[in-house]
Amino acid sequence: MDLSLTRVDYLQVGVTSQKTMKLLPASGRKATQKVVIGDQDGVVTCFGIKKGESVPVFKTLPGEKIARLELGGALNTLQEKIFVASGSEVRGFTKKGKQFLSFDTNLTESIKAMYISGADLFLCASYIYNHYCDCKDQHYYLSGDKINDVLCLPVEKLSCITPVLACQDRVLRVLQGSDLLYEMEVSGPPSVLALSDGNGGDSGEEVLFGTSDGKIGLINISTVSPVEKWKIGNEKKRGGILCMDSFDILGDGVKELLIGRDDGILEIYSFENANSPVLRHEYAFPESVTSVQGGCVGKEGYDEIVTSTYSGWVSGLTTEPIHRECGSGDEVKMSHEMQNKILSLRNELEHLQVKVLQEREKYQQNSQSSTALSTVPTISINDKFTLNRDDASYSLVLEVQTAIDTVLLQCDVPIDLKDVDKNSAVVSVVDCESEPNGNFLLATYRCQANTTRLELKILSIEGRYGTLQAYVTPRVQPKTCQVQQYQIKPLSLHQRTHCIDHDRKGEAYFKSDNISTISILKDVLSKEATKRKINLNISCDINEVSVNHTLQLIHPKLEYQLMLAKKVELIDALKELQTHEGNTDFLIPEYRSIVEDAEQLLKEHEKQPASLERLYGMITDLFIDKFKFKGTNVKTKVPLLLEILGSYDQDTLLAFFDSAA
Repeated sequence: MDLSLTRVDYLQVGVTSQKTMKLLPASGRKATQKVVIGDQDGVVTCFGIKKGESVPVFKTLPGEKIARLELGGALNTLQEKIFVASGSEVRGFTKKGKQFLSFDTNLTESIKAMYISGADLFLCASYIYNHYCDCKDQHYYLSGDKINDVLCLPVEKLSCITPVLACQDRVLRVLQGSDLLYEMEVSGPPSVLALSDGNGGDSGEEVLFGTSDGKIGLINISTVSPVEKWKIGNEKKRGGILCMDSFDILGDGVKELLIGRDDGILEIYSFENANSPVLRHEYAFPESVTSVQGGCVGKEGYDEIVTSTYSGWVSGLTTEPIHRECGSGDEVKMSHEMQNKILSLRNELEHLQVKVLQEREKYQQNSQSSTALSTVPTISINDKFTLNRDDASYSLVLEVQTAIDTVLLQCDVPIDLKDVDKNSAVVSVVDCESEPNGNFLLATYRCQANTTRLELKILSIEGRYGTLQAYVTPRVQPKTCQVQQYQIKPLSLHQRTHCIDHDRKGEAYFKSDNISTISILKDVLSKEATKRKINLNISCDINEVSVNHTLQLIHPKLEYQLMLAKKVELIDALKELQTHEGNTDFLIPEYRSIVEDAEQLLKEHEKQPASLERLYGMITDLFIDKFKFKGTNVKTKVPLLLEILGSYDQDTLLAFFDSAA
């Protein structure tokens, strides 16, 4: 069955956080549903759609930023009570907007995640999980890393309370009361959880998870141990997962999986076989999709996927066709409706333009006054700084509620910038003298009009740690700038492992195939221990074989980059032969493939200088660190090493490492 969806924009509220939009259950079998959404201005808005226009049901007064919105109610009844978390408080509203609950949890941190199940309330701050029943404290758990999301397996099916925490250290933690039942490592930092099919599947134990690096998976959470049923990678390098839902948008009796990503991509997966879902449809929004849910909002009889985006737009991807088959009378009527709507929008636009001009004149007059005070407009910036395991780079995403004018990057340690295909900004890099002023990088990105999201890729060097600062200037008046800071860690390309020996006390063992990793750890630990006046004993046991092993691990990457350079050198000559002969049939298969793949090879070659430089840098560090542990300084031999790398041969390089002492 083909899926044809049309986008309809319903309403815009303030900037929204993750999972802050829900559809209220329909009052009748064919009735449309109401939308309820909370924004970062603290406003809860509930509205419906009538004749294509949004009709408000209720709207609360502004307050503290709303971090989560969930629906609840008594078990086995319609879930139509609205619960919002803001700061350390949870408030409850009826579907008509009457507030019936104001629960101050007295948490020292703001609530980051929330889940409702009957009378049970599950709340998470950054590291703390709390379980309340009828607003009375029941259980507490302190997580080892930040908690991104929480849910509870359906009590109706399992007759026991089983909370699941999604934690930043790539672990799902399953709790029993205040104790950890078990934990399971997943493929990336889990950012969102959802029950499979909205109810945990037939067993009630199936949990969907999405990660901040764009992967999706399904896990069966039993009382003994978890079982991974399927997982989907992120080969297309798309954004992280922010929201998910299950809904039968195809109308075939099987619920599809709806996925919203932080790069604006909405995906629909169908279950054509029992093994894993298949991507069926996708739609690109210009900003992060913060919430998604399937239902019927715009017109009865036409299902749709309702989304909210970062800047507060509530939109629907509806199955209602743009042009319906109907008689001429209906066509005329629809045309009149469209004309009236366009006329109304034009009038509203003219009114707003006049109002803007009046306010601008008023601002200019007030700014001339000696007693006038200039106020800086507040800007909401949604940012993410994450490590990409596949290409050992960092992804920096900056999203602003209004259009971005420029972004200035400054860093006090050496880093490289890598091109991103979806980035249309113009970059200017300033040559820095580094040592006197502490600037190793100064780069400016000038964005095109209406750019609200900027994605950058950054290559760091292990052992060089410091701070990266982004100065974000939006297109607003008066001109203002906001600074975001990101830490470049000493072992910036490493990530946590979960195989730990808990019997060790007061000591730590570090093992690595790469001597340079051990050298960085030794230097950083010694420096930090000296700074804190801590007595630290460090001993190193170096296996000579590990050096050759590391060089063999680097060899395929280095050989590929050098082979790429040779292929690019042949492209012009081979194309000239092709032009002369009229085809490539006379060429051997190797040369023929070079001509066919010329465009892709040239594109890869543009990025090659940075890739080769990093590989040469790794080999140079390995050479210096090998002999540093022996007490020998071999920095004078580095030029000779670079000569060998220039005419690379693996055996020659291995022999040089063995004989350079």
